[in-house]
Parts: sequence; C-alpha cells; structure tokens
Amino acid sequence: MSTIYDFTAERMDGTSQDFSDYKGKVLLIVNTASKCGFTPQFEGLEALYQQYQDKGLVVIGFPCNQFGAQDPGTNDEIGAFCQKNYGVSFPMMAKVDVNGDDAHPIFAWLKNQKGGLLTDGIKWNFTKFLIGSDGQVIDRYAPTTKPEALKSDIEQALAAK
Repeated sequence: MSTIYDFTAERMDGTSQDFSDYKGKVLLIVNTASKCGFTPQFEGLEALYQQYQDKGLVVIGFPCNQFGAQDPGTNDEIGAFCQKNYGVSFPMMAKVDVNGDDAHPIFAWLKNQKGGLLTDGIKWNFTKFLIGSDGQVIDRYAPTTKPEALKSDIEQALAAK
C-alpha cells in the first residue's frame, strides 16, 4: 500500500470509510482516548478542524484502549463523550489497536512511513500524523505536541495542494 488512500476503516457507526474519499485533502490522523491526561486536546483538534476544514483539512480520530486502558467504552459511549464534552464534529473511527499484531493496517503503514524517536511503535494516546494532499505522511508529532502547534505545518500542507 503506497498512500493513505489505499485503506479503509470502520466508522463509529459501523459503516466503512474508504480513505480514497479523502483524495486531495490534508489529513491529521490521531489515536485518541477519553480518559487520558491529553484528552483536552480534543478541543484543540476540533478548533483546527473548524478553522481549516473549508480549506481542505480533515481531522480523523481513532480511539484506542492500548495505553493505560484509557478508552474502555464502546464506540457509542466514546462518540457521545467526545461530542458532549468537546463538541467533536470531525470524523471518528471505531476503536482500534495501534500497536501489536492486531494494529489497524493504517497505523502499521503510518508507523512504517514515519517512525518515532526511539521506536516506531506508538508510545501513547494523541500521537498525530499529518498527511499531505498526495496521500503521503508529512510528519509525526508526539502526544505532548498540542494541536495548535501544528498550525504552520497544516497551513504549509494546505498551500501545497
């Protein structure tokens, strides 16, 4: 698989999302959790989505329960939490694993494209991947990187469309 457009994922509502639907868009893919110290980043992610969606940015959340069991709920519970507490309107996929044998193929590909500092594995919730309008990974950001810190990179990616 050579671009993000080669993948599909299950949405929270159980329907399938073909990532080729996002061709020409800039994507920010994030593994999320509802009970993490970084959970307030949902607010910043939603702000980025609101600010840049008309210019071609799509933020996509993938809930994951692999780090400290910080997203134990069902897809419905997670979706309701994100909407109620942070007004999340960007696409949220069904809960996935991001590491190990059962890692979602998108995350296996993302990690292969942009490894981490000490290991290619995802170390914690709210690791972020910026994908250009060509479907290739531009950069990977640590969980500690706040969404607002990505503005200049997002603007650059949108300008390159």
